[in-house]
Amino acid sequence: MEMFDTLHYWHWWVIAVVLVILELTVSGAFFFLWIAAASAITGLVALVVPGMAWEGQLFIFALLTVISVFLWRRFKPNQSDSDMPTLNKRGHQYIGRHFTLDHPIVNGVGKLTVADTTWKIAGNDMEAGTKVTVTRVEGTSLHVEAVA
Repeated sequence: MEMFDTLHYWHWWVIAVVLVILELTVSGAFFFLWIAAASAITGLVALVVPGMAWEGQLFIFALLTVISVFLWRRFKPNQSDSDMPTLNKRGHQYIGRHFTLDHPIVNGVGKLTVADTTWKIAGNDMEAGTKVTVTRVEGTSLHVEAVA
């Protein structure tokens, strides 16, 4: 008998522990957790049914993995929309806000200082001191219009 002719129940439990450790350190998306559950259950089946061929164990593991991942995706809690959807989109936070130009807009391009950041702005030519509102963000450029 060769060393790899059989899989014992404890092999599956070691795999389950390794997958749980991977889940805790790498994923964060509950992906490895369901595969670990399938491995642990396969180990339980191998313990209850001694002498099961390794092919049968692999089949049970594969089947349980597919079922567990499918069930998780089907019944996982819905991702709620953030109460701060522009948190990591700083430019989008300024849409609709009013500012006073520190520098003129010349040939459709200018600069606007907001707090400690200088933004590239685009819009109609305007003098420094003009009150503007941000209408949209395009890349790293804020588009502005004069406030009426």
